[in-house]
Amino acid sequence: MYLHYLISERRLAENSIEAYSADITFFLEFLIFSKKSDLNKVDVSLIHDYLENCRSLKHVCHRTNARRISVLKSFFSFLLREEHVRQNPFAAIDLPRSGRTLPKALSQTEVEALLKPPLRENPVAKRDNTMLYVLYSTGLRVSELVQLPLSACNMGAGFIRVIGKGNKERLIPFGQQAKEKIDGYLQTARPFILKNKRSNYLFVTNRGTCMTRLRFWQIVKKTALGAGIDKPISPHMLRHSFATHLLSHGADLRAVQMMLGHADIATTQIYTHVDQDRLKNIHKKFHPRN
Repeated sequence: MYLHYLISERRLAENSIEAYSADITFFLEFLIFSKKSDLNKVDVSLIHDYLENCRSLKHVCHRTNARRISVLKSFFSFLLREEHVRQNPFAAIDLPRSGRTLPKALSQTEVEALLKPPLRENPVAKRDNTMLYVLYSTGLRVSELVQLPLSACNMGAGFIRVIGKGNKERLIPFGQQAKEKIDGYLQTARPFILKNKRSNYLFVTNRGTCMTRLRFWQIVKKTALGAGIDKPISPHMLRHSFATHLLSHGADLRAVQMMLGHADIATTQIYTHVDQDRLKNIHKKFHPRN
């Protein structure tokens, strides 16, 4: 019932639904193990026992526990509204405080190396290079990129129409170079990959389906190695790089928020800290009194 509410009313993404389900299941299993399966008997003391149990597990950070508390607070709030419980015991629990992890971005030199056209430009290589170019040019989420419909690209106006988290629509501009990349891919590589098949997706596999996020992550990793980038890299780093480089060149924070599809501008502001960190390093390196 609660998961149906998340899907139909809150319109959460599939990955979010799976995370909510896993966190709630983990808590319910803890209650069963503790022989306290009555949700009306969950109190602050039992919640503290649960959190202590979570902290005893390896590789569980403050952010994970904060997410679990947030999920369970929402879960019990729903149960209370539906009159399945008499109170929400998680309402009295504060979220664990932890420093927010700064997003990791590539340098502009690394991005140029990553986006360099492949030496052997076969149709698949051309598709992969175009996907990387579009990702950096627009700041799309990886899930948005791989599932991008063919109809999403307005080549004349230079915009991509995206339906993001919460089923919210946003328009993201792309430049002339990205337009040329997409045009070249549509004219030559895409028809060759499809081989007379039909597909509604912009970026296709030889089966006519969209690529998985895992497969695209493998492509990014392989391309990075070929470009001489020897640090850990993920597709999401190109989204971070998109935002960081825009802001470092003077872009308006609110405009970057709109392009990224962030509901709260505080989420976008974290990229200003990345730039401030860069400025501190420059100051430390070049100021004569450091």
